Amino acid sequence: MASSLTCTGVIWALLSLLCAAASCVGFFMPYWLLGTQMDKPVSFGTFRRCSYPVRDEERQATVMLEQCGRYATFNGIPSPQWRICTVVTGVGCGLLLLVALTALMGCCISDLISRTIGRVAGGIQFVGGLLIGSGCALYPLGWDSEEVKQTCSNSSEQFKLGSCQIGWAYYCTGAGAAVAMLLCTWLSCFAGKKQKQYPY
Repeated sequence: MASSLTCTGVIWALLSLLCAAASCVGFFMPYWLLGTQMDKPVSFGTFRRCSYPVRDEERQATVMLEQCGRYATFNGIPSPQWRICTVVTGVGCGLLLLVALTALMGCCISDLISRTIGRVAGGIQFVGGLLIGSGCALYPLGWDSEEVKQTCSNSSEQFKLGSCQIGWAYYCTGAGAAVAMLLCTWLSCFAGKKQKQYPY
């Protein structure tokens, strides 16, 4: 099978896939922020939440429903900063995934990735990583929302967690973006083979 990638290009393709997977998994998982409410563990993502209070009509009390789910509507996301974070991070993950899949196809298809295409792909990865990084930077601006305050002992503010802590999914998303932005962008410059010059 002919490849359009150099040895460095194959490493770039595999690393691109790992970075995209890490960022996408971290983005989708609701473990960006961890806390407790009514003695039950609660976690938040940008657009998902695990464990939330519901009214139990039978017992006439509020109980914690221990399951994960998306917010019912986009406007149901607790803060405008988290809504922006969701869009920006989602677009960034989409760009990283697009480049990773194209790079993997370059392992199997000759003349797909030239030096120029590799550099353009690296630029797209840089933009994707920058968008995800921006989303991660915006996320703490939403810590002053009412839902987060209830979970963090009413002591959370923007960039101040209170009794909550940052979860593994936040780190996973940010790390995938950082490696894509720094290492993958650099490797992409050496990914494609030089195109053959055909005399006409």
